[in-house]
Amino acid sequence: MTTRIARRGAHVALTGIVAGALLLTGCAAPAASSGDSTAESKTPAAEPSLEFTGPNGETPGPLADVVLTADEEKQIADGDLTAAFIWHTSGDFVAAVEQGARQEFERLGVEIVASTQAGFDAATQANNVQTVMALNPDIVVAIAVDPTSAATSFQPIKDAGAKLVIMTTPPAGWKAGTDFVSIVTEDLAKAGRANAEILGDALDGTGEIGYLSYNANFWFTNQRDESFKAWTAYSYPDITIVEEQGFAQETDTQTIAAAMIAKNPNLKGIYVSWATAAQGVLAAIKASGRTDIQVVTNDLDTTVAAAMLNGTNVAGMVGNGSIDIGVGLARAGAYGVLGKTAPALVASDPTKVSADNLDAGWLADYGVEPPASVTGK
Repeated sequence: MTTRIARRGAHVALTGIVAGALLLTGCAAPAASSGDSTAESKTPAAEPSLEFTGPNGETPGPLADVVLTADEEKQIADGDLTAAFIWHTSGDFVAAVEQGARQEFERLGVEIVASTQAGFDAATQANNVQTVMALNPDIVVAIAVDPTSAATSFQPIKDAGAKLVIMTTPPAGWKAGTDFVSIVTEDLAKAGRANAEILGDALDGTGEIGYLSYNANFWFTNQRDESFKAWTAYSYPDITIVEEQGFAQETDTQTIAAAMIAKNPNLKGIYVSWATAAQGVLAAIKASGRTDIQVVTNDLDTTVAAAMLNGTNVAGMVGNGSIDIGVGLARAGAYGVLGKTAPALVASDPTKVSADNLDAGWLADYGVEPPASVTGK
C-alpha cells in the first residue's frame, strides 16, 4: 500500500474511467443480385469469436475478479481518500456508472470531490482535468474524449501521482499497470451478439437493414459494431446489410438516416452504435411515416425507451451493466492506492432489454426503476 493512503494534506489523484464509448464505419458486403440464384445461396458465415481485446491488446477478465479483502477495505477506509470523475459526456449511462462508483466509494469511505463532463469536446475535458486536479484527488475515474490529445491533457493526473482508472478509452500510448490502473468496460463481443439477436428476432430472421456507426477510430465501438455485423451474418443469413454509413456528430444521424431510408425503400431495420445517436434515427423514421423499420442500439436511454414502449420502431436496446462497471472502477481505484495489481482490462456482461423486460432490465443496468417519462406511470 502506498504511503499516500496515510496522508491528510497532499492528495494522490487516482483513477480514470470512461464511460462512454462510440464508433466506427464499416464496409458493407454487396447484396446478392436478385437475378442470380447462385449468389442468393450465400456461403454460410463462420461462427464469430466471443473474444475481444483492449486498445493495447489486453485480454479481458470478468469484473467479478476485482475484489477487496476485509483488511484491504479497512486500509482504504482509514486512508482519508478522495476521488473525482472526469467524463466525456453526460447521459443516462454515465449517470448510472457514476452512481455505481459513488456507492462503492462511499461504502469504502472515499469522499467524492468533483464530477465533470466535457460534451465530447477535448478542449473542455483538458480544462476539466486542470480544475479537478486543483482539488488533489487521490483517485480519478476518467474516459478520454480524444485519445491522442488526452496523452497530453491527462498528464497532470500522472504527475500528481494520482491513481487513474479508465472507463473504456485511455490516452493513446498509455498502458495499464504503468500509466493507469485498469480499464473497466462491458463485454463488447457479447454486446454485439445481443444487438444482432434483438434485431434479427424482431425481423423474423429476414430483410434488409442499415448500419450506422460513429466515424472515428475508437477500439471500444469498433469491436462492438463489428461483433454485431459478424453475429448477424452468422445467425441470420437471410438478413442483408444494404447500406453502411458513419456519422461525425450525434446531430448528424437524422439527416443520414433520412437519406438511407429514402434510398432503400425495402429497409426493415437499422443498427446504431449508441442510444443518444439513435434518437436522430428515430426522428428520421418518424418523419418518413414508416412504422415498419426496427431500430436496435446500445445503452439504455429514456427517449429511446419511451419510443420502444409507445411506438413500433424500437426493437430493443443493450444495457452495459452500468452499475457494475461503476463498482469495478471504484474497486480498481482502491487497487491502485493499495499497490495491488489489477487486471489490465475487465468487462461486465451486457443485458438485452425489450418492451417486455424493460422494468427488470432498467433496474439491473441502472439500479432504479425506469422513470415516469418512460413508463408514463
